[in-house]
Amino acid sequence: MTSATTPFDAPSPADDPNDRDSRPQYVLPLVVQLEKADPPARTDALETSARAVLTLLADPRATGEGEWAEAVLAWEDARIRKVVRRARGGEWRKTGELPGITVTGEQARVRVFPPIPLDGWPKELAKLQVSGTDLSDPDDLELPVPDPSVPVLWLNPELEMSAGKTMAQTGHAAQLAWWRLDETQRKEWAGTGFALAVRTADPARWAALTASGLPLVRDAGFTEIAPGSCTVVADHPALR
Repeated sequence: MTSATTPFDAPSPADDPNDRDSRPQYVLPLVVQLEKADPPARTDALETSARAVLTLLADPRATGEGEWAEAVLAWEDARIRKVVRRARGGEWRKTGELPGITVTGEQARVRVFPPIPLDGWPKELAKLQVSGTDLSDPDDLELPVPDPSVPVLWLNPELEMSAGKTMAQTGHAAQLAWWRLDETQRKEWAGTGFALAVRTADPARWAALTASGLPLVRDAGFTEIAPGSCTVVADHPALR
């Protein structure tokens, strides 16, 4: 499997994307707990990774004068990169010793860490594998139709991506939606525990979504898929 590093080529809130390449590059590390005997379902992991990104963005340590704010600002001013790695057993426990936030889904557990320089990975995270994050939903899983009040991250039905890659993409989409919301809307979303759903759109819905003006992730194409591929649309009720 190729790397789940996903340089995000949608604009930063601040400025010209061409200028961002010349700035110091940071990455947001995410680690999914992946035990051999009991791995999480794919959709659960995708939803949990998106909620983890939002949880970090809303954390007081990541804003204002918070201890992570400078790193978050530097990360957002360059390319928005996310890397998903996997851990189990003692490796997972060691990730809990580093500053970060663990977010739990139905079964999935994802730990998100403040942004770090591309070449500044802590040893506890650097040794974790990117490959092997392939996950699947049970054959008998019937995903319910999301309530209209719940934000939905819609996946492109024509793309095949590894779970790790897709987790980074859903995180990107959630972040794009977050940037579009005002403070009141952000607080309302946070108050739900960042309720959201991840679903694969049918072709007709996907065509409508990509033309709707809703937040759309276009991948830089460094791994797995072609440059400029549209991967996820963030359909938040407040943005419709």
